[in-house]
Amino acid sequence: MNAPLNEPELIVRREGTAGVIRLNRPKAINALTLAMVRGIDAALDGFAADPEVALVLLEGAGERGLCAGGDIRTLYDSARAGGDLGPAFWREEYLLNARIARFVKPYVALMDGLVMGGGVGLSAHGSVRVVSETTRIAMPEVGIGFFPDVGGSYLLSRAPGETGTYFGLTGATMNGADAIFAGFADAFVPAPQWPALREKLTQAPRGASAGQVRGIVARFAAKPEPGPAELHRSQIDAAFAHDTVEEIVAALSRDGSEFAQATLKALGGKSPTSLKVALRLLRSARLAASLEACLADEYRAALEVFVSADFVEGIRAAVIDKDRNPKWQPSRLEDVTDDIVARYFVTRGARELRFPD
Repeated sequence: MNAPLNEPELIVRREGTAGVIRLNRPKAINALTLAMVRGIDAALDGFAADPEVALVLLEGAGERGLCAGGDIRTLYDSARAGGDLGPAFWREEYLLNARIARFVKPYVALMDGLVMGGGVGLSAHGSVRVVSETTRIAMPEVGIGFFPDVGGSYLLSRAPGETGTYFGLTGATMNGADAIFAGFADAFVPAPQWPALREKLTQAPRGASAGQVRGIVARFAAKPEPGPAELHRSQIDAAFAHDTVEEIVAALSRDGSEFAQATLKALGGKSPTSLKVALRLLRSARLAASLEACLADEYRAALEVFVSADFVEGIRAAVIDKDRNPKWQPSRLEDVTDDIVARYFVTRGARELRFPD
């Protein structure tokens, strides 16, 4: 159902014992703005303090998906004008992602339809994450000169084997089954069951634990058939175990299968710089002690992305002109030197991302 024109872009209200946060920009697949980030943070303040609220329920308006990610058109405009929206937006967004992960009450994300980028940050760090046969989750940022952020390096680096590396570098889409396999979701509930599930969630007992809420979800859950990534796990692990993008490409070339060729084609359209930055973030995230540490690393890299040519060019090709023909700088993997990659990992001093105690 589309939202009436006079409704706000974020709807916050209590339904029964559920504190509901509804992203309400259905025409933009609920793309996330800075104002929405701030509104969600304020809503969590209220729900945490309200003894009548048993859980938080995140959902998206419309039929197309929970959230298509950040509002990259406004970021594009700011980057071209030499503005500072990117650093401000990502700082507050990443702080919110960390808050969701440690929220004091069960945080239930209904991940229907398209869930991309910033939408993953709002949902996949929650304590109870529900998918269905309509779910399509992706972190395709390397295709716009960026990298998987919003804690994506943390989530992807903890997926089984090299499936996280595969999803992070190719931007491939997870269905509901693969989202559970990769650790981005907890339960598969068939779409026809969602209205009944939602009603039961709004009747959760006050003081319910995350385990109790998972029990409510389990009454409606089903076991999906394995997803594509799980079925291709052995090929993915063999090809993506390497620590350079060049070696990954070479391994896929040697494989020669239809899956490997499709994967090579997917990699071929991505920003070479972004591929190398993303892989380094994913490898360092494996050793990171916390989500917050990964978010801090992502923020350092994001500050460099915002002033890079590839970020503006990637959005231009994908969203502005839609010619799908970005001119990356550099355009070849072999021309992305260690010095270029190192720019994304320098300490930023006063601009570091710091989390409240």
